[in-house]
Amino acid sequence: MVKDSDRLRELGTGSIPRMLFKYSLPAVIGTVVMAVYNIIDSVVIGHAIDDPNVVAGIAVTFPVMNLATALGMLIGAGAATRVSIVLGQNDKPRAELILGNSVLLTVIIGVAYMSLFAIFLDKILVMFGASPQTLPYAREFLIWVLPGMLLMNLTFSYNNVMRASGYPGKAMYTNLIGAGLNIILAPLFLFGFHWGIRGAAIATDISMLVTATWVMSHFFNSKNELHFVRGTFHFNWPVIKSVLYIGMSPFLINVAAASINAIVNNSLLRYGGDDAIAAVVVFNRFVTIFLFIVIGICQGMQPILGYNYGSGRFRRLFRTLWYAAGSAVIITTAGSLIGAFNPEAIAKMFMQDAGQIKCAVNCLKITTLTFWMVGFQVVATNFFQSLGMAAKSIFLSLTRQIIFMIPLLFILPPHFGLDGVWATYPISDFVATVVAGCMLACQIRRIRRKETKSPDAV
Repeated sequence: MVKDSDRLRELGTGSIPRMLFKYSLPAVIGTVVMAVYNIIDSVVIGHAIDDPNVVAGIAVTFPVMNLATALGMLIGAGAATRVSIVLGQNDKPRAELILGNSVLLTVIIGVAYMSLFAIFLDKILVMFGASPQTLPYAREFLIWVLPGMLLMNLTFSYNNVMRASGYPGKAMYTNLIGAGLNIILAPLFLFGFHWGIRGAAIATDISMLVTATWVMSHFFNSKNELHFVRGTFHFNWPVIKSVLYIGMSPFLINVAAASINAIVNNSLLRYGGDDAIAAVVVFNRFVTIFLFIVIGICQGMQPILGYNYGSGRFRRLFRTLWYAAGSAVIITTAGSLIGAFNPEAIAKMFMQDAGQIKCAVNCLKITTLTFWMVGFQVVATNFFQSLGMAAKSIFLSLTRQIIFMIPLLFILPPHFGLDGVWATYPISDFVATVVAGCMLACQIRRIRRKETKSPDAV
């Protein structure tokens, strides 16, 4: 039986391609399963309910779900990165303190945002682009899915920590269990029980309950080297600050995504109506599967980078980065080609209305033009996050979705209409990738200056 200490030690000594494959494959499988679930869920809803407005109604809920995810990742991503770094420094008590503080923060923040969403739900949905036709569907879905949001935060947050502490395979099963259960329950509740859109939400709630129980039971098991310990469930402000500082990057990524979704939805409503909002669902769901693969690669990369950076093994750090970046670009290039050459087949998976399909085809042709570059940009952003360089990771997180895309949304659509909205995606992807490449090159030069001063296990 492999000891936890051996699992961690191999992060600093094992073959880089083998380690990246070992840690990324379970993460990729898990994230792809989640992506497939999201796709199937949208397909089931789009075909089970005979009203084209339902697809646009689901699109309006995405920003709210992104906000919930953002608040969960604020704690989970920060905790996972800090755990990797302190374990690389052989500071297990510090890792346990991070674990205990993080669960308190997750619960408190979760209860707070769930309460606010419940009170101001209709106002929030209208702000995010709901029309009188789509608001009833969006409201019904979110009312039923709200209880599962806190469970979702616990699941995703501590799944990252599980992976960072040397259990990539077990972390994979979390996503397999949740997504597999959801894929079974959603069609059953919609087609079998005819529960409508609330059936999809209830299926999500049940799946999150099961997976949250699975994840948290791992950390309550004292046989695992990293587990909940008495005396760590109290606020330690230096620990909280360090977790929030690093978690701020993925938090802002998701907040930016929610903000962009709100602005995009309102622009789409103005220039293309509900059909255009439905079209963006097709784009989001299609690119999700490729982005989730890249995210899985980054999740596998994170503990390797964090451990080797913490222990001063910089050559291993760079090799891990280049293997991850190359793999990510291959994945997003495949997505870009498929979106460009098969847009109609993709659109018909999610919708039946001819007008919506035509709009979605045009959307895919434009938005995927530079999607092949996104893989590198995502890996570069996660590189800085994995090293605890939150400010740089936050900046890169904001470049595409806030610094570049929002101004373009106010400049292009008034001149080019709906095509102007779609064009903001490829332009933002291109400029953000160039900025990420420049920042990464500068950081690599800085680290190489330290390389001769530190031990390096090849």
